[in-house]
Amino acid sequence: MKRVALIALVIFVVDQATKLAVVFGLNLRERGEIDVIPPLLNFRMAWNQGVNFGLFASSAGVMRWVLIALSLVIVAWVWRWTARSKHGPWARASAGVLIGGALGNVVDRVAYGAVADFLNMSCCGFENPYAFNVADIAIFAGAAGLVLFTGTDKPATTKRRKTP
Repeated sequence: MKRVALIALVIFVVDQATKLAVVFGLNLRERGEIDVIPPLLNFRMAWNQGVNFGLFASSAGVMRWVLIALSLVIVAWVWRWTARSKHGPWARASAGVLIGGALGNVVDRVAYGAVADFLNMSCCGFENPYAFNVADIAIFAGAAGLVLFTGTDKPATTKRRKTP
């Protein structure tokens, strides 16, 4: 579980460092947008009060605390599930990635009341209207990794009995 914790810590630190550098260091919160490599990479400030794509966003303070509690319950469940099961190194790494991302967004909700999203990527004639952050990428990648790297490798087989 040390590896899971270390990976979670690295993801958490990278997420918080990028948010501090871009949102506050480059003053994106006031500038609103910065074109980095248009249209491939742009910084677009968005304070997300909901979950992915702003789902369940509400100006009511209670939703903020519901999302914080839900995130912490998921983090605790993934931690415990990973600790109690015999998962391989890729599954454990995926758990750490997911946990680090979830905790990064929890800190934003506690500190700012919303998640600081700033990455915006578009390509090939498709203009993406949404912004995201390193924690969002980590949560998605960690969840995908848990799906891909957990479970049984082989389906259970039953022995055939010879009939006389």
